[in-house]
Amino acid sequence: MEVSAVYLCSAFAIGSLPPRPCLPHPLSGRFVKKSRNSVCRLFALSKTLQQSHVSASSTSSSSVSPSPVTAKPSFDSPTRRAAVAEVKASPDPVSVLPRVEGVLQVQDYNNLIRYFGESRRWNEISQLFDWMQRHGKLNFASYSSFIKYMGISRSPIKALKVYDSIPDKSMKINVSVCNSILGCMVMNGRFESSMRLFEQMKDDGLLPDLVTYSTLLSGWIKVKNGYSKAMQLVQELRSKGLHMDSVIYGSLLAICASNNLCEEAEMYFQQMKNEGHPPNVFHYNSLLNAYSVDGNYMKAEKLVNDMKSSGLVPNKVIMTTYLKVYARGHLFEKSEELLSELEALGYAEDEMPYCIIMDNLAKAGHLSEAKRIFARMKERDVKSDGYSYSIIISALCRSGLLKEAKQLAKDFEAKYDRYDLVMLNTLLRAYCNAGDMESVMQMLKKLDELSISPDWNTFHILIKYFCREKLYHLAYRTTEDMYGKGHQLNEELCSSLILQLGQSGFPSEAFSIYNMLRYSKRTLCKSLHERIVDILVAAGLLKDAYIVVKDNTPLLSEKCLERFAISFMKSGNINLINDVLKALHLSSYQIGPDIFHIAVSRFIAKPGKKDLLLQLLQWMSGHGYCVDSSSRNLLLKNAHIFGHKQIVAEILSKQYVMSRKRGSRNATK
Repeated sequence: MEVSAVYLCSAFAIGSLPPRPCLPHPLSGRFVKKSRNSVCRLFALSKTLQQSHVSASSTSSSSVSPSPVTAKPSFDSPTRRAAVAEVKASPDPVSVLPRVEGVLQVQDYNNLIRYFGESRRWNEISQLFDWMQRHGKLNFASYSSFIKYMGISRSPIKALKVYDSIPDKSMKINVSVCNSILGCMVMNGRFESSMRLFEQMKDDGLLPDLVTYSTLLSGWIKVKNGYSKAMQLVQELRSKGLHMDSVIYGSLLAICASNNLCEEAEMYFQQMKNEGHPPNVFHYNSLLNAYSVDGNYMKAEKLVNDMKSSGLVPNKVIMTTYLKVYARGHLFEKSEELLSELEALGYAEDEMPYCIIMDNLAKAGHLSEAKRIFARMKERDVKSDGYSYSIIISALCRSGLLKEAKQLAKDFEAKYDRYDLVMLNTLLRAYCNAGDMESVMQMLKKLDELSISPDWNTFHILIKYFCREKLYHLAYRTTEDMYGKGHQLNEELCSSLILQLGQSGFPSEAFSIYNMLRYSKRTLCKSLHERIVDILVAAGLLKDAYIVVKDNTPLLSEKCLERFAISFMKSGNINLINDVLKALHLSSYQIGPDIFHIAVSRFIAKPGKKDLLLQLLQWMSGHGYCVDSSSRNLLLKNAHIFGHKQIVAEILSKQYVMSRKRGSRNATK
């Protein structure tokens, strides 16, 4: 398992993003493990929403459908506070709203949205917002808050539906509302869609602010080639007269680190300082992450010393990233010293620092040392989500210690009742390598029970296993499922499977996999085309073989084309014989007289196809081909099928003369 790609990077990406200075609850220095997307709880949105709520409380003209002007209890009145408390306490909050409608104001409803959102009561939020829409108790802060929490609840479609339903154009391009919906989409991995929506918003009149750009930038941190997209946004914000702040720089540093752009990260770090933005721990951590890519511990040491000189104290995140630099630089003694320091400070309650060292030790071939760290972690009863087990199980599999890997997998299952895709793939690989079919089936059942969607690794593990166990049809069905779910097929593995399917009596399935590869918009190995032609010809699937030959004739050897041509003339669709011969001729393949003889014999055996035979003979004359003596005798003997023997005689005479002329030219040469 690639720990840095699955588990470690997500946590450090979180730590890389600095909070805006004006946030009411700035991120603390303490390290809290979260998923990557939960980070995107959008530090940037917090500022926008805070400003929005202040604005909402100072104006009533921004609501969608203002209520008639009536005397309302003041914000601090006991009546309003009691009404809000009653709604919060009710098991059915919406049922209380009609009774307090005359008391509450829009900002009270917005506060209720935030209350239910922070409590993760998604149903209540949706019901409350629906009621607010029906009764016109909305302003831009209402939309901003609701959309924000729909993003957190992984309901981007619902958020988009609400955004699209906003009737007021000016409200729809309100920067707070726009930032919320863009943040929602970024949080849920819809980066390309968020950029398209952003362009539409600008066309409609949106004036983006720094929060808008920092929100969009945060989406490109873990995306391949995200740096080029980020540069477009940076260029745009500068063209609008906006100046980058510490949050923007933090995002850029994180993007550089995730794209292995160490020099660019250093440039932005220095530029940020030159512009008067003092770096905080998050900026330092992002640059440390960039140094960790190639284990550049010398620069990392200098950076940490610089950080200490500036008065900042390394926290858990910094120390763990620093440990990663040493581990990737194969300075394992240094990394263990930092691990001991983390343990002494109480910063090693979870498995992350242990995983970093174990993973790099295992990849460097030091399996026994990795196992020692694993044992140390277990002795300290460190909280584990299974990643440490995954690292050691994978390392054991790579080292061929399959029984030990299988036993550790069983130990994990017995001790923990937690599974995610990474762990399931690790266990699946261990059981597949050990040939334990029963356990493999149990893991597949777990995937179904937990509604976990298999990824590329899952399919790849299973296909290799089924091939090794000679369960070729099952391997085919798994490949078909993999392709249907949009995963890229492995050409080498599929080529092997195509051959095995052909040899095992499944030519149609072999052809199906060939087509999956062909339609995946890639250039296939030349030998694969020839392999599938031979499989189809041997199975008598000549029409399918003709399709492959017609599309790939220049890539096929003369022997392969000859085998196909002879088989098709003997057994292929008689109505396609002429088409096949013409296709072979166009490919510069020199058709031999024996192939024409087989074709002529088949046509003569089917008098009803005399027109096709006549067309063939005329085509041969026009392209320099002549029938051999045995074919000529056969044609003359059966000339009556054409009605007039003279027709065949004239064609054969023309071919004979042409043959003599060609012979004379060859003799002269």
